[in-house]
Amino acid sequence: MPAEPELKGVQTPRLFTAPPVFQSSAAQEAVELAALAGLELFPWQQHVLDIGMRERADGKWSAFECCVNVPRQNGKGGIIEARELAGLFLLKEHLIVHSAHEFKTSRVAFQRIHSLIMGTPDLRKRVKRVLNNTTETSITLVTGQSLQFIARSGGSGRGWTGDLNILDEAMSLGDDAMGALMPTVSAVPNPQLWYLGSAGIGGPSVQLGRLRRRAQAALEAGIPDPSLAYFEWSVDPHVDECPSGCTDHDGTGDPVSWAKSNPSLGYLISHEYLRNACASMGGGIFEREHLGVGTYPSDEADTWQVIGEDAWRSLAAAESAPEGEVVFAIDATPEQDHAAIAVAGRWRGGTHIEIAHHQPGMSWVVAKAKRMQEEHKPRCWVVDAGGPAGSLIQELEEELGIKVVSPKMREVAMAAGQFFNAVADQSISHIDQPLLATALAGAQKRPLGDAWAWARRGGGVDISPLVAATNAKWGLGVEVEDDVDPLDNIF
Repeated sequence: MPAEPELKGVQTPRLFTAPPVFQSSAAQEAVELAALAGLELFPWQQHVLDIGMRERADGKWSAFECCVNVPRQNGKGGIIEARELAGLFLLKEHLIVHSAHEFKTSRVAFQRIHSLIMGTPDLRKRVKRVLNNTTETSITLVTGQSLQFIARSGGSGRGWTGDLNILDEAMSLGDDAMGALMPTVSAVPNPQLWYLGSAGIGGPSVQLGRLRRRAQAALEAGIPDPSLAYFEWSVDPHVDECPSGCTDHDGTGDPVSWAKSNPSLGYLISHEYLRNACASMGGGIFEREHLGVGTYPSDEADTWQVIGEDAWRSLAAAESAPEGEVVFAIDATPEQDHAAIAVAGRWRGGTHIEIAHHQPGMSWVVAKAKRMQEEHKPRCWVVDAGGPAGSLIQELEEELGIKVVSPKMREVAMAAGQFFNAVADQSISHIDQPLLATALAGAQKRPLGDAWAWARRGGGVDISPLVAATNAKWGLGVEVEDDVDPLDNIF
């Protein structure tokens, strides 16, 4: 008997909702323009554009926000490129802002669309300027439209007025970046935001989980969200409680599951590759990377489990600032995809804490620490040698001469307890930074002997700002050895 043909990827998402009110769609022209530039879109990509680019009778977008949640390597970049080409050359959107969690990711996206445009004579002749340097990466047309590429942070994008925001790698999207980018569309008559990413991986993406919950609530209620178009290719995996032969959930090694979660299966991704990946990866990793099974932030009802929101908010004081000697602390996520630097100092008989910096990756930390050391001359730096930022200690000490204090295991628990008690005693102050509030909202405890410490995994949120702030506060009370020249003891 001839072998059965291998399954193609399912072109429609498992989880889907979209605003019901629309009159037409601008997608067909976008698809044709992409084809002119040599970008042939798969049916599922065209489907996303068709719904995401629907317009109401008044000419405004039907969906203010569009979110595409699909496993890696399926071609979400093609959707981004087609939407950006349409924004530049068809819709005349004045400013398009393309952001990613790291600038190198944004730069790759720039190179791809730059190649499409410059390889198409009809488009190339409409380009006025291309910049690709350390200060700006952009494409500007002779008619004034501009496409800007940036890395997300708490300040990036502020001051711009964007018609379209493309938020790539949305699983690494936190409240600080949203706070910088959302106001850029507030004064635009017809703005649109596109979020594109893969299953939540326990990083800082509060926003992807928030959008997903909105979609699930709309599906459960049977009432479409009036402003959100949400597309998710994923499986509903088996759980420990599933009986043998369960047909209500999806199996990791089942090609039907692969097709359900990978719309480009048979187009970009082969069955052979997924078979090999399934055999080589652990089940949890394969489900996350290729089946769209993610760890998302907790629901709002399950947040603020350790320290109450009211207790934390009551300690906010806009005018608070560290007085006198300060301590800096560094921490990072377990995946080292984000790092934070916190500062602690005395203020009005208590302690002031603040997040000084929080950025993607780890490569920026040492250079930033060098400048902060020279400017502020802190009492010490605190870095947990057993934590994700421990790899930085040697470089900080040997190359920069920075004094680093590393808490022992019992001191890690002591630091968490001191932070908790300071909130209870109202002896701590802060400036109500969203980044720190988000970390506290999703923070959980992990047992550490007879005490506890902050749980780095399982909460679905980046708690590196919280751990850094906790350690910085602890550092104010720790003994720090002075640098003494041994020869001084001779005389």
